[in-house]
Amino acid sequence: MKKPLNKSKGKGKAVSKELPDEQIEGGNIEIFGAREHNLKGIDLVLPRNKLIVFTGLSGSGKSSLAFDTLYAEGQRRYMETFSAYARQFMGHLQRPDVDKINGLSPVISIEQKTVSKNPRSTVGTITEIYDFLRLLYARSSDAYSYVTGKKMVRFSDEQIIQAILKQFDERSVLILAPLVRRRKGHYRELFEGLFKQGYSKVRVDGEVIEIKPKMQLTRYKIHDIELVVDRLKVSEISLQRLRSSMDTTLKQGKGSLSVLDAETNEQRHYSRNLMCLDSGISYDEPQPNSFSFNSPYGWCPRCKGLGFSYQFEMEDLFPDKSLSIKQGAIAPWGKEVDYWNACILKAVLAKHGYKGTEPISELSEDCIQELLYGSEERLKVDYNYTTVNTDNEGIVKYFETVLISPGGGALKETLENLGHLADCPECKGFRLKQEALYFKVGDKNIGEASLLQLNHFYEWVKEQQSTLTEKTKLIAGEILKEIDTRTKFLLDVGLNYLTLHRPAFSLSGGEAQRIRLATQIGSQLINVTYILDEPSIGLHQRDNVRLITALKNLRDIGNTVIVVEHDKDMIMNSDYVVDIGPGAGTHGGKVVAEGTVDQLMEMDSVTTQYLRGTRTIAIPKKRREGNGHSLVLNGAKGHNLKNVTITLPLGTLICVTGVSGSGKSTLITDTLYPILKKYFYRSAAYALPHKSIEGLKELDKVIEIDQSPIGRTPRSNPATYTGVFTHIRSLFAQLPEAKIRGYQPGRFSFNVKGGRCEDCGGAGLKVIEMNFLPDVYVECPTCIGKRYNRETLEVRYKGKSISDVLDMTVEHLVDFFEFIPAIRRQVKTLNDVGLGYIRLGQSSTTLSGGEAQRVKLATELSKKDTGKTFYILDEPTTGLHFEDIRILMDVLNKLVERGNTVLIIEHNMDVIKLADHVIDMGPEGGDKGGKIIAEGTPEELAKDKKSHTAKFLKMELEG
Repeated sequence: MKKPLNKSKGKGKAVSKELPDEQIEGGNIEIFGAREHNLKGIDLVLPRNKLIVFTGLSGSGKSSLAFDTLYAEGQRRYMETFSAYARQFMGHLQRPDVDKINGLSPVISIEQKTVSKNPRSTVGTITEIYDFLRLLYARSSDAYSYVTGKKMVRFSDEQIIQAILKQFDERSVLILAPLVRRRKGHYRELFEGLFKQGYSKVRVDGEVIEIKPKMQLTRYKIHDIELVVDRLKVSEISLQRLRSSMDTTLKQGKGSLSVLDAETNEQRHYSRNLMCLDSGISYDEPQPNSFSFNSPYGWCPRCKGLGFSYQFEMEDLFPDKSLSIKQGAIAPWGKEVDYWNACILKAVLAKHGYKGTEPISELSEDCIQELLYGSEERLKVDYNYTTVNTDNEGIVKYFETVLISPGGGALKETLENLGHLADCPECKGFRLKQEALYFKVGDKNIGEASLLQLNHFYEWVKEQQSTLTEKTKLIAGEILKEIDTRTKFLLDVGLNYLTLHRPAFSLSGGEAQRIRLATQIGSQLINVTYILDEPSIGLHQRDNVRLITALKNLRDIGNTVIVVEHDKDMIMNSDYVVDIGPGAGTHGGKVVAEGTVDQLMEMDSVTTQYLRGTRTIAIPKKRREGNGHSLVLNGAKGHNLKNVTITLPLGTLICVTGVSGSGKSTLITDTLYPILKKYFYRSAAYALPHKSIEGLKELDKVIEIDQSPIGRTPRSNPATYTGVFTHIRSLFAQLPEAKIRGYQPGRFSFNVKGGRCEDCGGAGLKVIEMNFLPDVYVECPTCIGKRYNRETLEVRYKGKSISDVLDMTVEHLVDFFEFIPAIRRQVKTLNDVGLGYIRLGQSSTTLSGGEAQRVKLATELSKKDTGKTFYILDEPTTGLHFEDIRILMDVLNKLVERGNTVLIIEHNMDVIKLADHVIDMGPEGGDKGGKIIAEGTPEELAKDKKSHTAKFLKMELEG
C-alpha cells in the first residue's frame, strides 16, 4: 500500500513523496493549509510515533508550524474539553490559521523560554525530587542535637517511669515542666495563669522561687522557666503519684519533662518527642514541611528560605565619610530618610553624645556599629511628640528587610545595586532552620544531599538503598526507588553536573528544557505529541548522544516527538526531517525538502547542502595573532574553578569551550565580566573570588550580549530597544501634515497618551486573564492591532503610517529609509546580523533567545566603536541555522578587524573552528571540571588527547 503526501502550496515547487507502509500503520498527523505568520498554506503529513525534526533558516517558519499551529491547536482542543462553566473563566482561545489538522494526539510543549525567575524554585523542586527527599527525611532520618551533636532519643511514658525509678531511687526530686527556653520577656501573664491554676513554684534560671501576684522578670534578659509540678521521694510506694505527676507535667511541658535532684541539683531530661538527654532540647516530630524552605515550618527565619542575603560593605553605605548623617552620609537614603528611621538615627547618635552634624569620620566605632547593626538594648525614640521604646535592629537589618519584601520602589533598586548576594549567615545557604539540618540519612543532612552533584547524588541514593533493613525497607524503599528513577532520567539527558540545590533562575534555556524533558520521560505518558525547541542548546557535542537516546526512548514508549532543531547530529539521527524555507520571514514559510535522512540527502536545499558538505563555513587561511597585548585574569576560584589563570590575547576572536558544567560561565560571566564592568562603569557588580587582573588599560569598554529577553511585555520591540524608533518618530513629526496639526514626536509614541489607542493603551493587544492557564493576548478590537488612534494614522510618509512602518520587515525598511542616514544605519545593522525577516515592531515576547541576542548585537554594532572594546557573547548560535551562523561570524569578524576583541562562550564547532584562540575547560563538569585543559589555535587544540572538544574539532577541521 502506498500513499502520496505532502504538497506545499504557493509559488514554490510542490514536493510530493510516498511514506513506507510501516509509517502509515502508526497513523499520521495531517496538516492542511497552515498559514500562521509567514507560512504559505502548508499541507503536510507527519508519521506518528517517530522522532521528527523541523529545520531550516532562522525565521523560516519552523516555530510557527510547530508551536503556533500544532501546539496551539492541541491546547485549544484541550480547553474545549472543559465544561462551559470552567471555560467562562478562560476566555476564548483563538484557533490557529489552519484549515484542518487530523490525527493530532494530546500535545505537550517543552520550550526554552519558560525558565522560572522565582528565587525559591530549584532543580529539586522543578523535578519534584526534593519533595520525595523531604518525605524520606521526615520518615526515615535520625535526629541529632545541634548543641551536643549526639543522637536524640524519644521515650514512651513507661520508659520515662522506669528511667526515673532507676536513676533517682529513694531520692527526693522535683518534677519540672519546661515552659520557656532561652527567650526574652517579662512573662507576667504566664505567671498569673499558672497561679490561677493552683501552682505555687517555678524554677527560673536555675533558682526555685514562689509565684507571687504581679510577678514579672527582667524583660530584656534571656530566661529559662520551668514549672514545679511536684516534689516527692522516688520509690515503689510513690509510683502512683509519680505517674499522675508525670502525666500533668508532660501536658504542661508539651511532651517534655525534667527531674531535678533536690540535694545534688543533678538534672535529667525526658521527652515523648525527640530529645537530647544532655542539654534537654527537643525537636517536634518531623513532617515533610519541616524540610521545606517554602514553608514557615521549615525555612530559615533570617532569609525566609531564600538561602542568601544581601551584604553591604562599609564603603558602600558610607562612601563619603566627610558628610554627616544630616547631610546624607548614608548612601541608599541620602537626605531622603523617612521620618521613623530619621528618629531612630537621631536617638542612636544622641545616645553616644552626637547631634547628627558631625562627619562620619568623627563618630566612634561603637556608634557606627550600633547604627549599622543595632543593639540588644531597647532604644528610647522621640516620635510625634512622645517617647517610644523600640527594638534597635540597625540600618543593615532594615535594608535586608526592604530587599526581601515585595515592592520597595527606588530604595530597593538602589540597595540591589549597592549590595552583593552572599550565603545567609544563619543557615549558610541551606535555606532551612537549624533543627532541619540535624536530621540525617546516612551521614548527610538534607542540605548536604541537595548540594551533591547529580551523579554523586545518584550514587548516594544507591548506597542508602543497599543499607536498608527489612523494617526501613517498608518505610523508605518506595521513596528511594522513586528518587533513584527520577535522578536517572536527569543523568540520561546530560545533567550530571547540576545539583538539586541549584536555583532555577541560574539555568540556561537548554538546561531548563532538558530538566522538563527528563520529568516528562519519568511520567511515562504514551500517545502524546511532544514538541521541543532546540533541546541541544548549551550541550557539548559529547553529551549529544545522551540527549538523542533520551528522545528516542520517549518515542519508543509510543509518543510522537517533534524537535525544532539545527544540530547536525540531531537531524542525522531523526526518523523524519522537514526542511522549511527557502529563506526567512516573507521569503520562507514553504516546505523545501522532507523525508527520511536518506531521502533528504538526495534533495537540494540550503540545509541539505550543509549536511552533504557541498556548502561549508570556510576556515580562515590565517589566524590573527592580536595586537600584542593580553588581558590576564589570575587565580579565579569561584564555584568549581581550581585557581584558574586565563590569558586572553587582545584584538582576536577568542572562543571558550568545554563540556557542560566545566566552569565557562563561572569564569567569564561571573568573574571576568563583573571585574571589567566595575572598572569601566564603576558598577557595583560583584565578581567571584580571584587574585588579580592585568591589562585593563589596553581596553576602554566592555559589552556583554546575552540571550535574556529585550523586554518582557508585548509593548517592547526591536524598534524601541535599538533606539531607531526615536528617529522615526522625529521624522514623522517633521512631516507637513504633522506640523499643520501641531504634532510633536510624543504624538507618535504608543507609550504615552495622545496619539495611541487608549482602549489597549498602545499595545495593539488586550490581555485575557486566565484563571487556570497563562494569560492570553488577543488583538485589540478598537485599533485592530495598529496601536494608534485614527488621527495619528492619517500622517503618512511615502504613503505609510507609523503603524505600517512598525509592521514592515527590516529588509524592506533598509530601502524605505534609503535617504534618512540615521535610521538606515540602524536598520541596516539589524539586516546585516541576519534579522532582515523580523518586523520592526514585532513583540519582544515572540523573539527567540538567539534573535534577542542579535538585536542587542545590532544595537551595539550601530554605535561607533573605539577599536578597544571587549565584547562577550554567550552561545550566540542558539536558534541559528548553518547559514545564519556564517552571516553572524562575518559580522563578528568585522568587529575584530577594527581592533576590538570578541570572546564567545560556545559549543558549536562551526564557531570554534573560526576562532583565533580557543580555551577548552574541563575535563568534566561540576567538581571534576574547573581547569583549563588546553588552549591555542584550533589546529593546536585539535592535537590535544585529553580534551573532549579536540576530537570533534579535529573531525570538523579535516572535513
